[in-house]
Amino acid sequence: MYNVKIVVITFASHEIAHEYRKETGITWPLLTDDSREVYHAYGMVNASFWDVWGPKTWWAYFMEILKGHKPKNATGDIYQRGGDVLIDPDGIVRLHHVGAGPVDRPSIDSIFQNLES
Repeated sequence: MYNVKIVVITFASHEIAHEYRKETGITWPLLTDDSREVYHAYGMVNASFWDVWGPKTWWAYFMEILKGHKPKNATGDIYQRGGDVLIDPDGIVRLHHVGAGPVDRPSIDSIFQNLES
């Protein structure tokens, strides 16, 4: 359907990244950015306490508990913002989303819309 290559970038250690790969079963390349150069280049700096622990986060935890999933203890820097970046084959950034908190991600529909343009 789409000619897309996915790469996951994390600031976590190689050991934690390896555990994440095993836990989630992802098959995409998983790169580590220990110095957070890529994060900072895309404006993904530290989030505030309220961004991380605001109502949207508590609601997401509540919904996961209702589904029978037990929240896990956080590892690493919980205040490091994450995000999503789509770069086309010509190197043009088609989507640049810096998360306002841990549950802030673009919708699948918006990602597909960016892939189609």
